[in-house]
Amino acid sequence: MNHYKTETVCIQGGYQPKNGEPRVLPIYQSTTYKYDSAEHLGKLFDLQAPGHMYTRISNPTVEAVESKIADLEGGVGALCLSSGQAANLFAILNIAKSGDNFISISSIYGGTVNLFAVTMKKMGIEVRFVRPGSTDEELDALFDDRTRAVFGESVANPALDVLDIERYASLAHKHGVPLIVDNTFPTPILCRPFEFGADIVTHSTTKYMDGHAQVVGGVIIDSGRFDWSAGNKYPELTEPDESYHGVVYTRDFGTAAYITKARVQLLRDVGASPSPMGAYLLNLGLETLHLRMERHCDNAQKVAEFLEKHEKISWVNYPSLPGNSQYELARKYLPNGVCGVISFGVVGGREAAVRFMDSLKMAAVVVHVADARTCVLHPASTTHRQLTDRQLIDAGIGADLIRMSVGIEHIEDIIADIAQALEQVS
Repeated sequence: MNHYKTETVCIQGGYQPKNGEPRVLPIYQSTTYKYDSAEHLGKLFDLQAPGHMYTRISNPTVEAVESKIADLEGGVGALCLSSGQAANLFAILNIAKSGDNFISISSIYGGTVNLFAVTMKKMGIEVRFVRPGSTDEELDALFDDRTRAVFGESVANPALDVLDIERYASLAHKHGVPLIVDNTFPTPILCRPFEFGADIVTHSTTKYMDGHAQVVGGVIIDSGRFDWSAGNKYPELTEPDESYHGVVYTRDFGTAAYITKARVQLLRDVGASPSPMGAYLLNLGLETLHLRMERHCDNAQKVAEFLEKHEKISWVNYPSLPGNSQYELARKYLPNGVCGVISFGVVGGREAAVRFMDSLKMAAVVVHVADARTCVLHPASTTHRQLTDRQLIDAGIGADLIRMSVGIEHIEDIIADIAQALEQVS
């Protein structure tokens, strides 16, 4: 559906019913599928025929949602997974093995920091963190012949640093490796990283894509543009896979080599599969994504402007505010809005921040972000609790930082709730 506008793809993409078929995407709640012959099933398992062999690997409902998301991001294919963490894990594991390393921006989600620095370290894969403000020379020095990728978030959670995608793509490509961008906060409605040189995109679909805090999920999208054969860095894609009788992904699947391998090898073996019901609910969220993102951004801008002028607020970080350190990058990569997330500090530090959050009546204190309801969190003591003091600083998270996810309620009600809570702060 590449000829349709993004708004239309949100609604019409992925599933086109034929004559007499259900108008709305059905839930194929089945683990298995019937075949007319053993020969046909054998061809499925040899990757010689299209179709579904087992729901751990693929399912018609999930496939429709994957097709829609791939279309929204402008990729050749997508793989839905059980969580955003699984998506980022698969994105690296698909092209790295024990002894390899990859480079990551430090100001990323705390759970991803732990995934990279703790769990993947146990797998023998080293992450090399770099501060967002590092020079090209400092970045170049981190690459060696075992570096397999560069990773960053288009808008960092919760630091809200905007990734200079073109810069990092250029640096990655100079060293013959892909740029992987977690695009969770902007979604493809506000930013399409492939258009700026990124090669792989991931999402926690749990956030804005779902939009209703109902389904945990993740997705990987493959641009199909990276040359995996150049430089002999990726034998897992360019040499025979004996678990499929010698399939060579780059030879047999062309531009979809990366995403095909992630599905038929990693998902087959690890099993981090989404449920058909979860995919169905995700699709309902995607159908209104374009409308919700517009409202999230509009509300967030107004809240940021209100906080910026309030005497009990010590600082506000929102990239769309003139004078913000990320303002020019936001204008370049996110001209139609950044996201609905704001970070700020309350005068009086951590104790004042806690009192403010406890005094909110409509906005809820929850371990979540980016759904329809306004919510707040104190990252240093929750989502980023496992980070060291140094890691917190590198991630741009101070002890007083409050992350507010501005919802799509009426803006006057949101601001009134914030104002009355601030009145409780002495």
